[in-house]
Amino acid sequence: MEFVVVESPFATNKITLVSGLELEMLEHENVTYARACMHDCLVNYGQAPFASHLLYTQEGVLDDSIPEERKLGIEAGLEIGRSAKKRIFYVDRGFSSGMKWGFQFAQEIGQLCEIRQLRGKWDIGWAKELSLDTLMDRLRD
Repeated sequence: MEFVVVESPFATNKITLVSGLELEMLEHENVTYARACMHDCLVNYGQAPFASHLLYTQEGVLDDSIPEERKLGIEAGLEIGRSAKKRIFYVDRGFSSGMKWGFQFAQEIGQLCEIRQLRGKWDIGWAKELSLDTLMDRLRD
């Protein structure tokens, strides 16, 4: 089983589609989505996933609404994820600044990156409007 890092949005954020429609992605929905992404890695790919945004944001660990604690959680997740075979970016619900940090870190250390979608009920139409190259370019920005 290969060790992989799951990157997906966590905090409530807004996504603007190319059509101009603005959608609000709620934190509790993003947590459910991240769990589904981990399920996908385990069941469909036989991978051992790690999602720091599900671990460090639990009550009593770190408070994601406090910038210093959010940064600490991201840094810890990046460090643990350093030994992963690759980072899997699930983009059905957009991508966050934390995901960008993960992508930039992977680029710095030469870690493989892959973009996936769960589709179905998670597909809000956002990623359909973008090619893989465009997604990678946005992550690089």
